[in-house]
Amino acid sequence: MDVKEVLFMNKGDGENSYAQNSPFTQRVIELSKPVLESAVQSLFGEAGIWNKVFNVADLGCASNASTFSVMSSVIENVQKKCVELNAPIPEFQLYLNDLPGNDFNTLFKGLSSFADRYNDASLFMMGAPGSFYGRLFPTNSLQLVHSSYGVHWLSKVPKLTDEAGLPLINKGKIFISKTSPVAVKEAYLRQFEEDFSLFLKSRSQEMVPNGRLVLVFNGRPSADFTRDYCYPIPWESLSEAIAAMVSEGLIQEEKLDSFNVPVYAPSQKELKGIVSKEGSFELEQLETFPINFGDKNLSDKLFKNMRSVTESMISHQFGEEILDKLYDKFIQISIEDMATNEEYKVLSFLVVLRRNATDH
Repeated sequence: MDVKEVLFMNKGDGENSYAQNSPFTQRVIELSKPVLESAVQSLFGEAGIWNKVFNVADLGCASNASTFSVMSSVIENVQKKCVELNAPIPEFQLYLNDLPGNDFNTLFKGLSSFADRYNDASLFMMGAPGSFYGRLFPTNSLQLVHSSYGVHWLSKVPKLTDEAGLPLINKGKIFISKTSPVAVKEAYLRQFEEDFSLFLKSRSQEMVPNGRLVLVFNGRPSADFTRDYCYPIPWESLSEAIAAMVSEGLIQEEKLDSFNVPVYAPSQKELKGIVSKEGSFELEQLETFPINFGDKNLSDKLFKNMRSVTESMISHQFGEEILDKLYDKFIQISIEDMATNEEYKVLSFLVVLRRNATDH
């Protein structure tokens, strides 16, 4: 599976689209907004970081209104602080990034109404398609970079091999589970270490010294790989739904055994270790916050959101004809699992990194 081509949220604005079914992402943005605002404020204390243009990138912006909420916070906080300091308000260059398969058409439909809210500002917005696991922008061009629920997605599915280097099957599962061999867990961690290190290296080249990198992504509360509640998608339930369709003869078993999702939630220890080893950034802030999936404000559209996030990968691997039946079964299994776990929570990390003033 080529992640760059296959991974994207459901397009358009229909019943199963991501744009219509992303209350979880919007909740995360609201919860993380105070930290983003604080990061923007901190930039005013850095000498030499300001010029006539303030360059901001939102990485993994998807196609819903969340990215506009992020940009609103940035613009309004910069304007407010400039007024307080009697300083000139800069022009704003805003970059919206995601993989090429992202629904930029739906995203861009909201640009004009967003810009109209800031007709007193000099505002420029640009799409920037491409993988953030590599360079996207010119050297020393960005003061602020934000990404919400992007960096837990891997650049590719980890290569699963045993100690002898032979191919390894994660039998009957699509992710790390309690029955997965240790080598599967190690392969996922290696891939995340490789990807996140490259992410940091690429951003360090693009950002000005003392610029801020604000990240929100799934995290684990401990070293335990198998705590399924860390993720907004209950992958174990989705594995069970696919396995049930295999037993019914609707999906080939080898298709299940050859499918693994490219996602990983690190522990705090793993995250800190990568940041320290890569060396381009200083960790300024690391917070964790859980969101309870039993929250009525989220639950109404919760399962449609899960489908809007996973459908591109599932249809690529198993075909479109099984989608409705598969997701019906997935919902049934998930509801039963959540009924026995009223505290089903998703844990997120909220991270602020400062670009070091000198190269590592």
